[in-house]
Amino acid sequence: MKNRFSIGEMAKLHNTTIKTLRYYDEIDLLKPLFTDRNNSYRYYSTEQFEQLNTINYLKELGFSLKEIKGHLDHRDIDGFLHLLEEQKRLTEEKIKELERINNKFRDRIKDITLAQEIKELEIPFIKEKKERKIVRLLEKICSEPQLEVSLRQLENLSNMNSSIFIGGVGLTVSMRNIFNNKFNEYNSIFILVEEDDIQSPLVTTLPEGKYACIYYNGNHNHSPEHYKSLLNFIKENGFQVIGDSIERTIIDHYISGSKEDYLTEIQIPIKY
Repeated sequence: MKNRFSIGEMAKLHNTTIKTLRYYDEIDLLKPLFTDRNNSYRYYSTEQFEQLNTINYLKELGFSLKEIKGHLDHRDIDGFLHLLEEQKRLTEEKIKELERINNKFRDRIKDITLAQEIKELEIPFIKEKKERKIVRLLEKICSEPQLEVSLRQLENLSNMNSSIFIGGVGLTVSMRNIFNNKFNEYNSIFILVEEDDIQSPLVTTLPEGKYACIYYNGNHNHSPEHYKSLLNFIKENGFQVIGDSIERTIIDHYISGSKEDYLTEIQIPIKY
């Protein structure tokens, strides 16, 4: 059996491309064993099969071509073990990140599923809430453009990306603005988080306790009338407002093209 394979044959046998093999030749990662001087055709031998297999294997593990070349040039077992350990560490970090993202999708699915089951809209009620961890940016927000800019700022300051907090964004209205009926002026934007390893000076919590709540069909622009309804409910039942309100649109125009599906919740912390 012949032991000389053209670059095309080599590419086909190893499920790669001629362009890739030519690049490996250029960077001295895998050079042809023989080049015909008459026509510049490149030829490889079976002795190089295992080398190319090793390159493909390490690429699959996530190593860069520079790292692979370094290993093949030196072929040091301790150095190779170090490469594997480092790649294992990076893989574990990726797994944790994917688990976080998966949990966010799980929570978002639960959010929307429960929202679809809500039948009693525009009816105030009391709900006990556990402490919730958030990252919060204190900033005056009075319009949709300001909201979007503030969200990007919060994302950057917290070193988070949008896939992490999908569906977990909320706004707050200060107690002063609540009492002055300025319901469209927000004093902060926040992101609900569950991860313990988020390090940011913006990390804080929404306190546990009783909240007067209301769901309504609409977005932030429709909130004023529902704040008034909620405040009347609080007054009639002898409660006292003790903190900033929390407002979160659960279903909006990014999720549904039908305004009938829009759903927003307002929560106001209260006590007797």
